[in-house]
Amino acid sequence: MRQVLLALAGIIILIMPAISFAGDCGDVNNSGSINILDVTYLINYIYKGGPAPDCGCESVMDIDGNMYSTIQIGSQCWMAENLKVTHYRNGDPIPNVISDYIWFELTTGAYCNYNNDEGNVDVYGRLYNWHAVVDGRNIAPEGWHVPSDAEWQALVDYLGGDAVAGGEMKEAGTTHWLSPNTGATNASGFTGLPAGRRDLDGYFLNLGGIGYFWSTTEAPANHVWYRNLHYFLASVTHGDYAKVGGFSIRCVKD
Repeated sequence: MRQVLLALAGIIILIMPAISFAGDCGDVNNSGSINILDVTYLINYIYKGGPAPDCGCESVMDIDGNMYSTIQIGSQCWMAENLKVTHYRNGDPIPNVISDYIWFELTTGAYCNYNNDEGNVDVYGRLYNWHAVVDGRNIAPEGWHVPSDAEWQALVDYLGGDAVAGGEMKEAGTTHWLSPNTGATNASGFTGLPAGRRDLDGYFLNLGGIGYFWSTTEAPANHVWYRNLHYFLASVTHGDYAKVGGFSIRCVKD
């Protein structure tokens, strides 16, 4: 039966031209067109025993009006882009902190753009400290939230575990990633991007090389658990970092 399903998935999709397609289950990875990547997506579901693709995982808009593509991975619906919002859900502004010294001293929420350059935002999104992540005014759009460490682990486990999930989560190619972008297929549709980070001292580093993503879960020594994707690794790294760091945010649906 599994072989029959695979054959049908390939036939149904490959006989159709790669035309623009929105709001239909044929575009199972929500890319906007029907093509070979949809076959890969269906094969992942069939072989890994996951549920059928969910057409309810639709694009989402934040309070600033930014629209985000989304992707169903297992039972979770994820943003397929890094967060860009500059206001909490209630409309209060999130401070944009440029000064290195002030960034280091923060105990409240803030964001920055990599190298304080607005030109990096369209592709890579913004970087946020952890205080913004857990602010009670909510940084995520209505119906969404920043994932816990356990929710990140559920994603990684569904994609085959730490050793291989990074490749399935990273955007393929070297348009935004440094070469060799090891193992990158983006088979999951997560489209992980290397937005770099803002360090404890306020300096920026690793744009193009590493993507760092917050969780909401605190770790020992007043740190927080995060995940990162690396240009030289097919794996996902699980680590902890200080709350004043500046990382990317991916939201997951409630």
